[in-house]
Amino acid sequence: MSASTKLSNAVKALCYLSNAYPDPKNSEEIAQNTGLNASKIRMILSMLVKDNMVESIQGSGGGFIIKKNPSEIHLKDIYCAIEDRKAFYLDVTKSNGGKESETQKLNIFFLNLFSDIQVDIEDKMRKISLQSIINKINSIQ
Repeated sequence: MSASTKLSNAVKALCYLSNAYPDPKNSEEIAQNTGLNASKIRMILSMLVKDNMVESIQGSGGGFIIKKNPSEIHLKDIYCAIEDRKAFYLDVTKSNGGKESETQKLNIFFLNLFSDIQVDIEDKMRKISLQSIINKINSIQ
């Protein structure tokens, strides 16, 4: 699953849990209300549990509950909790005693470019809260 798909699915699940608060919702309920796959929801929510955004409640009547106020959860937090292959702050080292081939120079150029883009994305995601997403969705008619 791509990072953007995982992020989108995580946000959908968190929006649903936020609207359902304080009632816990199991993965089947979340799946029915978001159009997502229940097993993928469990995988994503388990990552969010580890990051203390969501709580898992065991037993009958259990499920998942949002643990933080949506205004305190930002896209960057969600992304960092669910994405294991981050490209932020890439480090490119020189080889061949400081002499670089054209291919190595191009690799460094693109790695630096993508690193800068990722930092820009991270900065933008830090400014977007789950609450602002919920407000935006609720204002669309």
